[in-house]
Amino acid sequence: MAALTWSETLALQQPRMDSTHHEFVELLAAVEQALDGSIPAVDEALARFVDHTETHFADEERWMASLGFAAQNCHAYQHAHVLQVLREVNSLWRNEGDLNLVRQLVGELAKWFPAHAQSMDAALAQTMAEQGFDPDTGRLERPCAAGAAPITGCGSARC
Repeated sequence: MAALTWSETLALQQPRMDSTHHEFVELLAAVEQALDGSIPAVDEALARFVDHTETHFADEERWMASLGFAAQNCHAYQHAHVLQVLREVNSLWRNEGDLNLVRQLVGELAKWFPAHAQSMDAALAQTMAEQGFDPDTGRLERPCAAGAAPITGCGSARC
């Protein structure tokens, strides 16, 4: 059984975010499945997952900046930490070929992601809805007032 599967408990009712999260879960499952195959399969699956995660987190951080989040916030900090670990494991995998390390990464991300999605990403989705933010165009229907304090916490705060 997969370490993490998509379910409606992960859905945040923000279509772009939900689509990206669904893809994250599928690509993580592809890494897990590749562990039972060949080395090139692991290389490819892990590379696709790393690329997706870099883009996924960069998108969310760009949205947060548009919504008035402070440059340094715990949501972005958590992204940076996960990316650091992901890149280190990818490098170690390529240099040492340690399947157990990749297997451990999959298990840890499968535990981390639901909590992250249901807390920090849910708060981001709520802020997007509150401000009428369209992630595809960057358009804000209800932006924060000029001079409003930046959002510094892990979640949402009204302007």
